[in-house]
Amino acid sequence: MGLVTKEDIDRALKVLEPVVVHTPLQYDRYLSEKYQATVLLKREDLQRVRSFKLRGAYYAIKQRSKEELSHGVVCASAGNHAQGVAYTCREIRAQAVIFMPTTTPQQKISQVTFFGGDYAKIRLVGDTFDASCMAAKDFAAKNKMAFVDPFDDPDIIAGQGTLAAEMTRDVLAGGYHLDYVLCAIGGGGLISGVSTYIKNTSPGTKVVGVEPAGASSMKKAFDCGCPTPLAWLDKFVDGAAVREVGKLTYRHAKEYVDDLVSIDEGQVCSSILELYSKQAIVAEPAGALSVAALEIMKNEIKGKTVVCVISGGNNDINRMAEIEERSLIYQGLKNYYVVNFPQRPGALKEFVSEVLGPNDDITRFEYTKKINRGTGPVILGILSKSKDDIPSLVKRIAAFDQCYIDLKENQTLYSLLV
Repeated sequence: MGLVTKEDIDRALKVLEPVVVHTPLQYDRYLSEKYQATVLLKREDLQRVRSFKLRGAYYAIKQRSKEELSHGVVCASAGNHAQGVAYTCREIRAQAVIFMPTTTPQQKISQVTFFGGDYAKIRLVGDTFDASCMAAKDFAAKNKMAFVDPFDDPDIIAGQGTLAAEMTRDVLAGGYHLDYVLCAIGGGGLISGVSTYIKNTSPGTKVVGVEPAGASSMKKAFDCGCPTPLAWLDKFVDGAAVREVGKLTYRHAKEYVDDLVSIDEGQVCSSILELYSKQAIVAEPAGALSVAALEIMKNEIKGKTVVCVISGGNNDINRMAEIEERSLIYQGLKNYYVVNFPQRPGALKEFVSEVLGPNDDITRFEYTKKINRGTGPVILGILSKSKDDIPSLVKRIAAFDQCYIDLKENQTLYSLLV
């Protein structure tokens, strides 16, 4: 199978123009001033299903014959592809069975039901996308239904590439010279379509793929020379948490992507909160990946024009507390310790007055009295206003208990206790 071409993407655009929203390419003053660059945001969070996934799903399904569609459609998705398939099937009145991991946020499950109505049935199977996808493929084969791959399909790639076709027109209309395009990678469908179109229209533009550090499956493929499953997967950035990229998307990335960067999930959380508080943009974790990459590329992009693709806005509000927590931990402002307290009256008062600084606050305190022991362990969460306060705080904790444990240095204990 050959690579998708610019002409394939142009054909897909003609099919999709009456269906999808031509999402805006917006100059972002805050990010431009922060990074001393011209930062433009491609706002796919404003798409009909709040994600670029509608493009590939609609185009791929429309390429199937009426006979194929008469048996129904099957897909697997962590959320956004499912919404695109559900929306499409309701529009064309075809039945869809949609497999989603059991870990999918409730907000995305509800949205699939909303967009698909009576035309979408949801099955929650497996803890990861990959397990759910395997079950979906088996179900489609047994029931002779059309399986719509979320990324490793030429029609999906062509559909996702229409985002870049729109973006290129808007860049020219705005009089910009495009230096960088930053784009999230999950399974690789989006980066394949975007990089194909960009490199065939503006070969001097640098295309950078952005992955979460705990799910860098494209980097793993690059390192191994072929798609290779990750031994471990962090599912926090659910829209990009794919254990193994596709064979076709890998080939496109090798051909057209200039660089790959991996972003700590904590930095992604900081970017989500910054987009919300500074620009009133609600981005899901995968949608904020491209903006998070600006921080580690800040020296490279000074004076350049950069497009960040905000790939999705399906963020569950119930996750915001976890997002804030991860951001604070990443910034070094929130830390957890196990500290042995003397089992006597006044020990906590002594800790507060002699160990905590004026800008420190206890956010968690868990203590169980130990019978016939002089000390008892306490799980402490401490929030500081500045990273500069941390070294002196740690010194005072060590003076209070020389056997204290800093949980960030012991991930097993951290996972167990926090």
